[in-house]
Amino acid sequence: MGDRVQDVPLGAFGTRGVFVREIDHLLLAGEIDLAVHSLKDVPTDLSPGIALAAFPHRADPRDALVSRDGRRFRDLPAGARVGTSSARRRAQLRAYRPDLDYRDDLRGNVDTRLRKLAAGDYDAIVLAAAGLERLGRADEIAERLPPELCLPDAGQGTLVVTVRSDDPTARTVAAAIDDPAIRAEALAERAVLAAFGGGCRIPVAAYARADGDRLVLDGLVAAPDGSRIIRARLEGPRDDPIGLGRALWERLAAGGADALLVGVCHG
Repeated sequence: MGDRVQDVPLGAFGTRGVFVREIDHLLLAGEIDLAVHSLKDVPTDLSPGIALAAFPHRADPRDALVSRDGRRFRDLPAGARVGTSSARRRAQLRAYRPDLDYRDDLRGNVDTRLRKLAAGDYDAIVLAAAGLERLGRADEIAERLPPELCLPDAGQGTLVVTVRSDDPTARTVAAAIDDPAIRAEALAERAVLAAFGGGCRIPVAAYARADGDRLVLDGLVAAPDGSRIIRARLEGPRDDPIGLGRALWERLAAGGADALLVGVCHG
């Protein structure tokens, strides 16, 4: 599998979808019957013939700060070097602490990134809390950033099982681990991204929480430098998550997101 992926040009499917698309090929070829992905890596434009079959329990969706000396975000000294490859994270954090030195060159897997921190390349780095938990390294988290400070990426912390859309047996197997509440959260968040449409590297975030038969959805669009952040929140029935996601994007657009997109992407 790794040999197949390493020769695929990084821009072939977009940095998010390259590995997912390769596994889709295996599904469609019948070499495997189910695949498990981190949902935030799955493009909103699914490969034809692929279906999202199950959304198991969600891990902590928040972003996490890991610092060399255990300091929290607000306690980092001015000029501290904060590493994250995510434009979404940089924009939001810069809005609160413009005095920090945000670096966008943090690359590699989680272990590699933590080694770079320990080596002194950065004073702090920001990663997904879920990834650190799954690797048994949650004890290194200095602070789990609240959504009010850094709204999570759509699908962060969520796993998804994909199958061939014409394979009812695989769908039935996957359904045994599907969580309807997590499904609703996931579909609402992805609907925001789908309504946005992509095509521009502007920070977009979406985070949903199921509460009984209701769904609360927060969304955000930001200027890359954090100079402007547009937020919106909507609540609606859990049984129409896609409609709620689309409605939230319309509210973001009406609040200035459309103008921000034009300014950043076509200015």
